[in-house]
Amino acid sequence: MGQKTILHSSSTKHYLYLAPIRGVTDALFRNVFYHHFGGIDAAIAPFITPQTKTLFSDRMLSDVLPQNNTPKPLIPQLLHTSPKDFLVLAARLTDLGFTHINWNLGCPAPMVAKKKRGSGLLPYPEEIISLLEKVIPQLKIQLSIKTRLGYAEKNELLQLLPLLNDFPLKEIIIHTRLGTQLYRGKTDPEGFAACQEISDHTLVYNGDIFDRNTFESLAARFPEIDRWMLGRVLLMNPFLAEEIKGSPGESGAKRMERLYNFHEDLYEQYKKRLSGPGHLLGRMKQLWIYLISSFPGKEKSFKKLKKSNSTGQYLNSVQHIFDR
Repeated sequence: MGQKTILHSSSTKHYLYLAPIRGVTDALFRNVFYHHFGGIDAAIAPFITPQTKTLFSDRMLSDVLPQNNTPKPLIPQLLHTSPKDFLVLAARLTDLGFTHINWNLGCPAPMVAKKKRGSGLLPYPEEIISLLEKVIPQLKIQLSIKTRLGYAEKNELLQLLPLLNDFPLKEIIIHTRLGTQLYRGKTDPEGFAACQEISDHTLVYNGDIFDRNTFESLAARFPEIDRWMLGRVLLMNPFLAEEIKGSPGESGAKRMERLYNFHEDLYEQYKKRLSGPGHLLGRMKQLWIYLISSFPGKEKSFKKLKKSNSTGQYLNSVQHIFDR
């Protein structure tokens, strides 16, 4: 790996999560990212695919196994809607040494939502409460929830939150969009404010914190909130968490050098891990959907990168993106 970056300044009280982004923020990505960029305090792993009647082998849990992750706190995420299967996985994760798990009530992907999982379960608060009533008395681990303002209507979460006050949840992470929005359209900070009024739990703000100015505006709007989640925006600007924490500015050349070293490190690590150039290019192209935002004016090179079908073409396009 390249030279490790140390965050020298942390002038805020804020605790920053790396959001789970399926297909991108796996264990290898997290380890490489932490090596090159600072500011993130913990991560929630992409959800573990629900299984029935299984004890979850090490292979199935490879993304969250402690030996595959850095010492930085990691919270595994469950997508289950079956209390029995939820408890089986929770017990397995407890045995692995985890003290905190997260239940995904926020995934907007249609293939997930149509199965009444993720945000697709929000219109059915009675089913959410029924699961919690069955699993929480048997859990030996802290539970948090990641959710949205609703699936199709904002009042879905507003109806659910007072019912959640009866449960000892560690925190509730709220992405300030509806599930049906996916990641399109504006976020709704006012919807988050309405949730504050009726929830007794610690809340975490998530959604389109694009830059430090946006963060400071939201922090001023919600002075009681000191926990935040960064997702796609951190892939667009990997320096964002550092900037929020008060890291001193760097020259453009230094930032480009760090981005280049990060890319090279990640590419080489995936090259060792993944079988064949097709898998390697697919994984790296997924990252570039976001990372290209750090390279304004390089859209033409990005189009060539997306069309590359060999590692040589891909690396040539990357070089063009980094060239001034």
